[in-house]
Amino acid sequence: MTPAPVWESLIGQDDVVDELSRAAADDTAMTHAWLITGPPGSGRSTAAVAFAAALQCPEHGCGVCSVCMTAVAGSHPDVDLVRSETLSYGVEDARELVAGASVVPASAPWHIVVIEDADRLTEQAVNVLLKVLEEPPPHLVWLLCAPSPEDVLATIRSRTRSVHLRTPSTSEVAEALRDRYGVDPAMAAFAARASQGHIGRARALATDEEARRRRQDVLRIPDGLRDLSSCFVAGEELLAMATEDAASITDPLDAAEEESLMRAYGLGAEGVTKARLDKLADRAVKDLRKMQASRRKRAVRDQLDRALVDLLTYYRDVLVLQLDAGVPLVNDEMRTQLTQEASSSTATDTGRRLDAIERGRLAVQANGALPLVLESMFVEVKDPLVRVR
Repeated sequence: MTPAPVWESLIGQDDVVDELSRAAADDTAMTHAWLITGPPGSGRSTAAVAFAAALQCPEHGCGVCSVCMTAVAGSHPDVDLVRSETLSYGVEDARELVAGASVVPASAPWHIVVIEDADRLTEQAVNVLLKVLEEPPPHLVWLLCAPSPEDVLATIRSRTRSVHLRTPSTSEVAEALRDRYGVDPAMAAFAARASQGHIGRARALATDEEARRRRQDVLRIPDGLRDLSSCFVAGEELLAMATEDAASITDPLDAAEEESLMRAYGLGAEGVTKARLDKLADRAVKDLRKMQASRRKRAVRDQLDRALVDLLTYYRDVLVLQLDAGVPLVNDEMRTQLTQEASSSTATDTGRRLDAIERGRLAVQANGALPLVLESMFVEVKDPLVRVR
């Protein structure tokens, strides 16, 4: 079947689009709880939102009606887009979801709840959700997103129908950059290669010079790891870079939320002072600042993870050269430096460096102390025979 226009934002996911399109058009192919998985950048959240639009649209995803447009924009009254801005979803978050899920749809066939990063649901939160996942009201559809089925608890896997997205190929991403965003072919090829199939990252690299500069800063780190002090400096600089990048994302959100809160409590109205606002909204202000602090923390860790993935591509290329694997380099523009690195170490050394960076990624996401995590990681990268514990 020919995919409806609402699916056009997905790249290289024909099988998934076909399955979800059939479910949207045919009640016998429909179920009330879905687990949509795929690696970062594959489009799992995009697929979930497109599926929600197709389920609500009378034409099953025309892409141009108000139903489709509001669903995709996150403003449809019967589609709840739940995006975690903190490190996890807790019990209170789950209780709010359950309470909201009981609401009958106002103007559409379904009340749809899309949970991005369902892998961030704590075990306690999952326990709160289990009954409504297993026995949902007839109007309710759950769309849960995660990197892989293994990233969510077995109790969720057993209660959901799973579809898995793949990483788009380099050629598919490059074609999308050229055709959809008008990117120059050479730049599209570079961005597709450097992003490793992550379409959002590819678009940023293709259109944002600052994103390209930041990536180059990360890829220069290995050349500067010459002694112990340089490892500490590298960790400090990478953390500062991630913090700055995270602030560029969260600061505008913080400012808008604080302004909205002030308006809600009458700041600026005649006779209303800041002291009065604090008295009226002390709890709301504290809750907002707590949420914002947690969001900043997550944003820093997400930016660090992106940088460490770039660093992995560097040593991946070194290993490719050492093994004469005959596959394209991700960072082909750095071939001279990569060749020098490959000739000055062994494949075993490079494998240990890759392992050290992967352990660093896990520690970053596991809420480790970031300065210590990065410093110890770079010590191991500099000297792969050292294992910092």
